[in-house]
Amino acid sequence: MGDEPENRPSPPRRPWKRPGGRWRLTVAVLLVVAVALMVIGQLFRLPGLDVFGTDVKDRSGPAVLKSVQDLSRYEGAAGTYQIVVDLEHDARFLPDAIRGTRTLYVATGSVSAYVDLGGLGDDAVTVDADRTEATLRLPHARLTDAALDPEHSYAVSKQRGLLDRLGDLFSDNPASEQAVHVLAAERIGDAARASDLTSRAERNTAAMLRELLGGLGFERVTVSFV
Repeated sequence: MGDEPENRPSPPRRPWKRPGGRWRLTVAVLLVVAVALMVIGQLFRLPGLDVFGTDVKDRSGPAVLKSVQDLSRYEGAAGTYQIVVDLEHDARFLPDAIRGTRTLYVATGSVSAYVDLGGLGDDAVTVDADRTEATLRLPHARLTDAALDPEHSYAVSKQRGLLDRLGDLFSDNPASEQAVHVLAAERIGDAARASDLTSRAERNTAAMLRELLGGLGFERVTVSFV
């Protein structure tokens, strides 16, 4: 009859699924892709793969005074040098693409030439009885260690093998340029020693002393370097 309810078959039940399972799978896949992109970008330095971006924060502490040294020298000349350092490290029996590094670095540094006036003995300066003539015997000029200029020094290119790139991921000092800096300082020092920097410093020191003693009334000032 029309008033009786019809006995219709109920729809089949779908197997119950946990609502969070699909989200966890999606998050896991995204994390794997992000880590893979980050590792690929780190290994091959590919542009545009810096997924998370980087922020620079300076948390350096204050400078600590380690020592104080009184100086009694006159710097008569200073030279600025620039050198291109091409440093390569190869591994035996392995191609460069697997193991090896090559760095092309442009280094700018300075070297000063000075005359040490602090260790002069009593016979280094002689004055005649009339105090019109003075003779000074000074030590030869010396060179300071080369000081690299970080603002004008830079790496042009860095080539590293696959094993070196993987090692940098777990290194406390990845892609260190210490060896390049040491070599650049040595080469700049060699260039300064091959130049006339010490001779120029001695001439300038002698001219400074003649002018200084001339202002004190000395008519003749002789400066020699021994």
